[in-house]
Amino acid sequence: MKVFDTGNIRNVVLLGHGGAGKTTVAEALAYVTGTTQKMGTVTDGNTISDFDKEEIKRKFSISTSVIPIEYKGQSGDLKINLLDTPGYFDFVGEVEEAISVADSAIIVVNCKAGIEPGTVKAWDLCEKFRIPRMFFVTNMDDDHASFRSLVLELEKKFGRTVAPFQIPIRENEKFVGFVNVVKMEGRRFTGLNEYAPADIPEYVQKNLGIARNALLEAVAETSDDFMEKYFGGEEFTVEEIQTALKASVKTCDMAPVLMGSGINAQGFNVLLQVIDKYFPAPDEFETVGVDVSNGERFTAKYNSDANLTAKVWKTIADPFMGKYSLLKVCTGTLKPNTEVYNVKKEATEKIAKVYVLRGKEQIEVPELKSGDIGAVAKLTVTETGDTMALRNAPILYHGPQIDTPYTYMAYRAENKTEEDKLATALSRMMEEDKTLKTKADPENRQSLLYAIGDQQLDVVKSMIKERYNVSLVLEKPRFPFRETIKKSVKVQGRYKKQSGGHGQYGDVIMQFEPSGDLETAYVFEEKVFGGSVPKNYFPAVEKGVQESCVKGPLAGYPVVGVKATLLDGSYHPVDSSDMAFKTAASMAFKDAFMQATPVLLEPIASLKVVVPDSNTGDIMGDLTRRRGRVMGMEAIGNGKQCIDAEVPLSNLYGYNTDLRSMTGGAGSYSYEFARYEQCAMSSVLATYRSRSLMKTLPRKLKNNFISCFLL
Repeated sequence: MKVFDTGNIRNVVLLGHGGAGKTTVAEALAYVTGTTQKMGTVTDGNTISDFDKEEIKRKFSISTSVIPIEYKGQSGDLKINLLDTPGYFDFVGEVEEAISVADSAIIVVNCKAGIEPGTVKAWDLCEKFRIPRMFFVTNMDDDHASFRSLVLELEKKFGRTVAPFQIPIRENEKFVGFVNVVKMEGRRFTGLNEYAPADIPEYVQKNLGIARNALLEAVAETSDDFMEKYFGGEEFTVEEIQTALKASVKTCDMAPVLMGSGINAQGFNVLLQVIDKYFPAPDEFETVGVDVSNGERFTAKYNSDANLTAKVWKTIADPFMGKYSLLKVCTGTLKPNTEVYNVKKEATEKIAKVYVLRGKEQIEVPELKSGDIGAVAKLTVTETGDTMALRNAPILYHGPQIDTPYTYMAYRAENKTEEDKLATALSRMMEEDKTLKTKADPENRQSLLYAIGDQQLDVVKSMIKERYNVSLVLEKPRFPFRETIKKSVKVQGRYKKQSGGHGQYGDVIMQFEPSGDLETAYVFEEKVFGGSVPKNYFPAVEKGVQESCVKGPLAGYPVVGVKATLLDGSYHPVDSSDMAFKTAASMAFKDAFMQATPVLLEPIASLKVVVPDSNTGDIMGDLTRRRGRVMGMEAIGNGKQCIDAEVPLSNLYGYNTDLRSMTGGAGSYSYEFARYEQCAMSSVLATYRSRSLMKTLPRKLKNNFISCFLL
């Protein structure tokens, strides 16, 4: 592939709901530009972008793929870097990475399915990052596809910025051509993607008039001169319309709507023309970062003659392909055999060869100009989000804004001998996917794997087995409960043991009561008078309390919020020892705990749920079922509500799947730990809290009894 200048590059991300046809659009564009000689299909598993075995097996995209294509446009030879992203919400991290380097977006919509949650999500992401966009409506070959109905839906949902550039021509319920609204000319398909001039049918005149008027109004609003010309009844020239539309698309004031059939490769010549005419090149934007040398904001045009800076937006760590760092050159020109400086890691990296990736194919190139997207192999310390620059010009760019994962499960290797292999595999997976995280939970003796959703966890499990031959077991996690007491109790703990020679003797009288501080395990005081317990044994008594708090008598969870006061006791001048007093204190603790109305504390999470207005009733009802308390609700615009609630952490297990089911995928949530509260089952446990009864229950049976109330 030849080298392209910045002005002849278009970085276009494909967005949309899962199954809308993004991969098919990318495949069709590659085919009509001659990049491939045959169109692959998702069903056959031979597309350029879905090359991973998991993607072929599951028949949907899991990671973002780059598909560079060359197109001979009116402005010259173009390089269009297509970024084909997953549509399923579990893989939103891949979408966010792609958006961080895209200059424009195509939101793919299935005409028959209409607006789906993924369509709205795509629009919201474009709005958030102010990315120029257009809609491409697929499945126009379907007999029941209604383009006009879909356009009305789009206008109702996204406002007057939606502007159809085409009106379909149908004959015998078949998609046979279209009318170019800008040029007011008919087109009839003569082959897969070829078309010829045709008359405009009478039956499309009404819809054409509506679309044309909306288009002219949008053009008139771009300048005072155009507004005066419009109200004066003068006609705009095609060049004036195109110039105005290009400016409106760049400023996100207009979102063109085009159409086609991905399977039949119809409509893609027009799509390429619109990308060429209306989508901006990188040099029409500025790149913004921080100059590390002085801490000041850095702003520059995408310029190939400046010092080299590039940001790494994605990492591929495949055991078969090797490790590739995908980057976008922001300023300067990236060439092979270059030494660069990783500004974030403060380390030097050596770049041997420079590549352009097309799916799984690596194409070596002599250089990459500013604004282009490429890849380098085998970097040592560089990760996603890092910046590479020259040491004398250390510019740091912000990495992709990645969603925080809230779904998690406990994990382990099926075979204990493969724990090290599993750790290596997960480390490689986390290099590729920044929404994956692991966390050690020593309290519950488990390791936790975090992801965006259950489907992503299932894919990770399958990938690890396929790539690294390690069987990953995912299980429901154990939750961090606590134990405490509700009333004050005074007890005696005596430990006496005689076995010939020196024996063991320790005797303490202690008071146990709530401390009021649930963030601290215990508070220890002594009020001993008269030396009944020598001072040198005080630390041993406290040690006994401390060790008893590690695993509570009620259910084996850590104890918090206990105040222990040593009041009195006795000792033996020969048999007393630190161990004896520690044991006596431990005995006193266990005895007092079961008499002091022990209760179980559960972690409470502060939850925020963002859902469409129509789903608020279902969500609040579901939160009540989960023993949650709704604290408030706030309208945040775009027909959405933010619900604040407090919910037991254990009852948020599986919430991601349930929320998507209730909202059709349109809801999102986040949470953080708030505090501990008395568990609702504590009143039930109070019946069984007597020390004698708890002693008769084996620990495993006792825990099972308690768990049945928690799940």
